[in-house]
Amino acid sequence: MQALIPTARSYRLAKARVHQSVTPGLAAISDSDGFALVDVTVTDGRIAAITPHDRAAAHANATDLGGRIVLPCFVDCHTHIDKGHIWPRRPNPDGTFMGALNAAGADRVARWNAEDVARRMDFSLRSAYAHGTRALRTHLDSVPPQEEISWPVFEAVRDEWRGRIELQGACLLGIDGVRDKKWFDALAARVAAAKGVLGVVTYMLPDLEELLDHVFAKAIEHGLDLDFHADETDDIAAISLKKIAEAALWSGFEGNILVGHCCSLARQPDLDVLETLDKVAKAGLAVVSLPMCNLYLQDRRSDQTTPRWRGVTLLHEMKARGIPVAVASDNTRDPFYAYGDLDMLEVYRMATRILHFDHPVADWPKAVAATPAKVMRLDGFGTLAAGGDADFIVFKGRSWTELLSRPESDRIVVRAGHAIERELPDYAELDELMVE
Repeated sequence: MQALIPTARSYRLAKARVHQSVTPGLAAISDSDGFALVDVTVTDGRIAAITPHDRAAAHANATDLGGRIVLPCFVDCHTHIDKGHIWPRRPNPDGTFMGALNAAGADRVARWNAEDVARRMDFSLRSAYAHGTRALRTHLDSVPPQEEISWPVFEAVRDEWRGRIELQGACLLGIDGVRDKKWFDALAARVAAAKGVLGVVTYMLPDLEELLDHVFAKAIEHGLDLDFHADETDDIAAISLKKIAEAALWSGFEGNILVGHCCSLARQPDLDVLETLDKVAKAGLAVVSLPMCNLYLQDRRSDQTTPRWRGVTLLHEMKARGIPVAVASDNTRDPFYAYGDLDMLEVYRMATRILHFDHPVADWPKAVAATPAKVMRLDGFGTLAAGGDADFIVFKGRSWTELLSRPESDRIVVRAGHAIERELPDYAELDELMVE
């Protein structure tokens, strides 16, 4: 299938099936799932034109894709590649959130030197690149002294990967860490110097509002966007998403805010949900759900109890209010999620099944492409458009049911107009990092 993409500087792909939601300005008739049959012309690494397929016209030297789906390269806006692939040496003992938190913390203290973090990050990025990801935001555990190790490593890895994956880093610490204002202020300055994103994990504390005020003040001072983990629990009393929205409104914050998880919202009374969603929409927050990790961790009680809810947040209700929504990979092969490979097609496939991104498909494909790209301020990412970069993925599937029924492990990833070598790294590369 790799041979479908010509090696010439200019070529045409005929009978490509693209989705209207991620192909702005598309002047073609779409089917009930939002697909249109088009011809794509690529010249010098850019998309020269996307035109409706003309069955009557003969396209000399065109490559016939036979109706295969072509999507823009993925944008993964919530990951933890500093934690990735530590499962073999530090598994979650019981599959619970607290089991994950304790195991990951112990591994960080014992093992996260610069070489360990750098090698696992690179392994993760090679996987994401092979699967078709073009941009990725990772959270970086930034509790002392880890911030002095992981941020320089991240900056070096970001430079090394520039041009292949656009990397963003967000600091990660519990909101109670903000109480040490001198230390947190220094961390905010460190994040700003690295051109990163200011992030914290919020949960219900007596002084949550005061701590949020300080986080927003530091973001405003340094001109930083914000990224929160919020309410990753089934506790209906967890309402920090609403508190974040209120803090954004009263602070007058004008940057981008992304909030992840928000699991408890799905457990709360309808009137409380409506109040929260109204504030989230008014404050201009975006929300990312992590369907695979949330399904794995939430409502896990014992080995003799079946989970009774899906763990995900209310994306349909959010989207109906105009709240930007996305889905992302989250953790991979660490105590928070024992599986995963930073494959955003797998994320979207699972999200479709868990969150019902179908009947109708509508514009849900934006959740792994254009929407996270906008949140991350990445112009031209996550869409297919004339004049844009020729960064896209060609699949065998010709419809959603074909695309989402198989792993599509033989997909073609095209970057700057050329098919890349899609070699996934071998887990054996990490073996020496797994021994005591």
